[in-house]
Amino acid sequence: MKILGVDPGYGLLGYGVIEKSGRNVTCVGYGAISTEKNLKLGERLKVIYKAFKEVLKQYEPDIAAVEKIYFVKSVTTALEVGHARGVILLALEQMEIPVVECSPQKVKIAVTGYGRAEKRQVQEMIRRLLGLKELPKPDDAADALAIAWCALSAGEGEAL
Repeated sequence: MKILGVDPGYGLLGYGVIEKSGRNVTCVGYGAISTEKNLKLGERLKVIYKAFKEVLKQYEPDIAAVEKIYFVKSVTTALEVGHARGVILLALEQMEIPVVECSPQKVKIAVTGYGRAEKRQVQEMIRRLLGLKELPKPDDAADALAIAWCALSAGEGEAL
């Protein structure tokens, strides 16, 4: 089973794919989709949509885990991240890929066993759990792998 984790964002969106085969869990791939700051929101969403569809075609996940929006510096930021998240959910729905939502606290518990773990602790644990030589970069990709791990640990959680 391939699980795609998504750390939503409109400036930088992280993704990570893990695969479970028997008792083994491996990292299949990870990366980030970035958009230029000078683009209008609609243009940024179009870039995200097209690039994310390519990620879906490349990895063909069985399920996707998308992080819930949890921290808002401003209403504008929350809305823009929400728009990006909506584009991701639309692409997943179009490909008929089941979606699981994971809160940041749930991700931290799944990866470290502690709901208030620091970001760096989560990233180091995901590196160890997946047997990676170094921390995945950018941070958003490491976070996405942790989100995928959360869905795996939760037995695929609750589909949207």
